[in-house]
Amino acid sequence: MHCPFCRHTDSRVMDSRTTDDGSSIRRRRQCPECGRRFTTVETASLSVVKRSGATEPFSRAKVLVGVRKACQGRPVTEDDLAILAQKVEETIRSAGSAEIDAHEVGLAVLEPLRELDEVAYLRFASVYQAFDSLEDFESAITLLRAEREATAEEPQATAPVGPQQ
Repeated sequence: MHCPFCRHTDSRVMDSRTTDDGSSIRRRRQCPECGRRFTTVETASLSVVKRSGATEPFSRAKVLVGVRKACQGRPVTEDDLAILAQKVEETIRSAGSAEIDAHEVGLAVLEPLRELDEVAYLRFASVYQAFDSLEDFESAITLLRAEREATAEEPQATAPVGPQQ
């Protein structure tokens, strides 16, 4: 690592820590030549392979743009969208690959978006999965209803309320 002050070609790591979200490492370094200290942040690069075969760096901002369009007019806050984009990036990074197909990014968006807002999910899915007819919407809605009913029927473990004797 080059010293940003004297351009010496080496530096010594004094301290290393992971960031709060665990996605990068912060290193405190010292130059043996000039003695000055500086900080570096290291992250693993993640590339998205587009349909055309071109690759570009993963961008949370691009995820936000697509999801924001689907959530337009819905009761979804910017904080909700930021959390969703973070979940998408965590899902993609957990795959452990340095390159991921653009299609996989879209798949990673669907589940957290469905949990956030079902209408926005249908909007996003209709574009992403290229719905061609009303039947495509009907089948997606039927699937959402079936999943909602399945989760509603699961027994809820509740703690007894009041004093125990």
